[in-house]
Amino acid sequence: MAETQQIVRIARTGVDGAKPVSKALTGLKGVGDMYANAVAQKLDIDADQTLGDLSEDKIDEIEEIIKNPDQIDLPTWVRNRRKERDTGDDNHLIESDLELKEEFDIRRMKEINSYKGWRHEIGLPVRGQKTKSSFRTGSKIGVSRARLQEEAAEESSEEGEE
Repeated sequence: MAETQQIVRIARTGVDGAKPVSKALTGLKGVGDMYANAVAQKLDIDADQTLGDLSEDKIDEIEEIIKNPDQIDLPTWVRNRRKERDTGDDNHLIESDLELKEEFDIRRMKEINSYKGWRHEIGLPVRGQKTKSSFRTGSKIGVSRARLQEEAAEESSEEGEE
């Protein structure tokens, strides 16, 4: 038996080969638990088998199915881009394609001046979270001890000059 690969390359990304197949595939951006389980089940891969133990042919087959989900009969609710705005198709994007599409969606929301676009633009939460105590990273609240020490040092140096 061949040695287990520690890192397996799938879709230009290194995935942990020591994990079971369905858990390892979730290391790809855009592949969640349900999608990874569906791919493993459609390829008749044992649930306990690690990704590093699979043959190169099987890994290539997994990569091809992840990139082109139309090859196997998956339900549409498993996909991450249902009823695409431009075409109306059900797609599933991963890695850089997904990031690019999300960036275009946010840019479109900003251009049409939607509420979500406006919230994205000013850096506030978009999905209705409370902001009284959360999302306060941008501003300092309370007294800055360093600033008080600087002011005290300035005052003492001014008194010494007089």
